[in-house]
Amino acid sequence: MRLSRYFLPTLKETPSEAQIASHRLMLRAGMVRQGAAGIYSWLPLGLKVLKNIESIVREEQDRAGAIELLMPTIQSADLWIESGRYDDYGKEMLRIEDRHDRKMLFGPTNEELVTDIFRREIKSYKDLPKNLYHIQWKFRDEIRPRFGVMRGREFLMKDAYSFDLDAENAVKSYNAMFVAYLRTFARLGVKAIPMRADTGPIGGDLSHEFIVVADTGESEVFFDKGFEDFDPLSVDSGLGDDLQPVVDQWTSLYAATEEMHDPDAPEAGGADIVKGRGIEVGHIFFFGEKYSKPMKAEVQGPDGKPVPVQMGSYGIGVSRLVGAIIEASHDEHGIIWPEAIAPYKVGLMNLATKDADCTAACDKIYADLRSQGVEVLYDDRNTGAGAKFSDMDLIGLPWQVALGNRGFKNGVVELKNRATGDREEVAIADIAARFAG
Repeated sequence: MRLSRYFLPTLKETPSEAQIASHRLMLRAGMVRQGAAGIYSWLPLGLKVLKNIESIVREEQDRAGAIELLMPTIQSADLWIESGRYDDYGKEMLRIEDRHDRKMLFGPTNEELVTDIFRREIKSYKDLPKNLYHIQWKFRDEIRPRFGVMRGREFLMKDAYSFDLDAENAVKSYNAMFVAYLRTFARLGVKAIPMRADTGPIGGDLSHEFIVVADTGESEVFFDKGFEDFDPLSVDSGLGDDLQPVVDQWTSLYAATEEMHDPDAPEAGGADIVKGRGIEVGHIFFFGEKYSKPMKAEVQGPDGKPVPVQMGSYGIGVSRLVGAIIEASHDEHGIIWPEAIAPYKVGLMNLATKDADCTAACDKIYADLRSQGVEVLYDDRNTGAGAKFSDMDLIGLPWQVALGNRGFKNGVVELKNRATGDREEVAIADIAARFAG
């Protein structure tokens, strides 16, 4: 993409309403713009990152055996009344009425709706287990929306729902999602630590939050240094697999929020306890019959008798992850994107746009990189070199390639790694091959 034709409204100054790093940088980098309190439009650069995260989340859900569908944003209140949650959920739920005075709501979550889908279509234990998921916009009417996409009212979420015949198999489904989450966050370029958690309005008695450690995190956390030794990508996952040993290995290490911290835990953990700050990016629950029993989501068991299914739900804040990753990966100059989710892999800068030969060389580099499938943002604007370097640091692309008059005369470009700051000179003829494969 040529930057001269792109829509990238960057800002030099930090907007006064932005209180945390991710909010400041997302506004300055032209990723989002606020339409109303806690509600954002995703501009092209931000949308590319959002879609890249969504793609990895989807791949790991599919790998684990979950099946994608798409449920509506607007739900009937009748289902929530049936489950008993309509009055209990609180003012965070946006309640509305249609023209026929039917009670509706903008879904904050989908347990009721997916349970209704399941009970209409699945009748036998032979069709279990099932895990249905979607990636959909949600709305929760936060009393004080703040911190940009980290605490917004409208947000993109992946939510999955498992259905099993009994508790033993339901825990296997829970464990498959536990491992899938660890793999997902590892692929996104962040270390996520699972912590036992309260179930809140979702319900149930087994739950884990997944916390990304960041200096600017919203809550204080304590965790065992042993988490740094695990490689989640060495473990695969699937519904029905016995992943209990893997989950036990992870959960045997101490991890807690400030409210849960036990001063005696360092000895029990068997290793040094690290104190930091963290951001919740995922939450999983096993709640058994909480929804299936009142909503009569039953299957015929092996003995021919109806059995309420055992359920779990599994959420990842896809849009929240954009902010969380920035909180964990930025410096004083701007964002530092992990390569897997960067909006573009390479930022190419023509520092001598008035020189026809230099421009021709940049155009060829751009064409060569694109021909081998490398996503490139080409800064071909007639602006100064300082502005180009500043904007590239701000938007945080993993690699920067700069060519000016001096480099062209010497036959080299400057290649910079955004994460490390390391620079090297590479022959113009070799730069495209550098990113091959």
